[in-house]
Amino acid sequence: MLRMESVTHQFPHRRSTVRALDNVSAEIPPGDFTAVVGPSGSGKSTLLLSLGGMLRPTSGAVYWNGDRVYDLAPNARARLRRKTVGFLFQTFNLVPYLTAEENVQVPLFLAGAAVSLQRSRARELLSRVGLGDRIDHKPSELSIGQQQRVALARVLSNDPQVILADEPTGNLDPKTGGEVISFLEELNREGRTIVMVTHDPRAAERATRRLVLEEGRIRE
Repeated sequence: MLRMESVTHQFPHRRSTVRALDNVSAEIPPGDFTAVVGPSGSGKSTLLLSLGGMLRPTSGAVYWNGDRVYDLAPNARARLRRKTVGFLFQTFNLVPYLTAEENVQVPLFLAGAAVSLQRSRARELLSRVGLGDRIDHKPSELSIGQQQRVALARVLSNDPQVILADEPTGNLDPKTGGEVISFLEELNREGRTIVMVTHDPRAAERATRRLVLEEGRIRE
């Protein structure tokens, strides 16, 4: 289970202080598909990064299966994150000079997997997302939708229990965006927990639950 307990995140802005999250508490049960929605600037991405062990709150606690994430040393937290969480971003964050296969290999390389396993796993996942014939293509040689599918394959490389997706359809046309949500639904049916930040009402409707953020607070 993912849990946030009284999480506040604030940062200085010029001569004032901005509260991106304001005393937020929430639970994400295992196997849930939660959409986090709300207007721009409401704290959605901050919530996702805090939940994913990437952004330490000013106060409050984040728990993964009972463990306080930010009580762990940075290296231990990074190891746990590599084993547990996959991140999917609107901007894909692919390495431009690496091929599709090499991009998918990156998390496996960081985890110390053998090169043969890195390659076989990357090819298996690229085939799963329909890019088995594009393994040698670099991001600039792929369409936007294909780049997102490479990012999806990379997310799965370490077989994460939890997938955190920040506007995964934001740069995509409606058809391709729908395909990405269908793939997330498939991963959810396999038992993975999905937390997705989105502005897209059609995407949000396909989640099993919604958290509505306004001005850094959960409204429903």
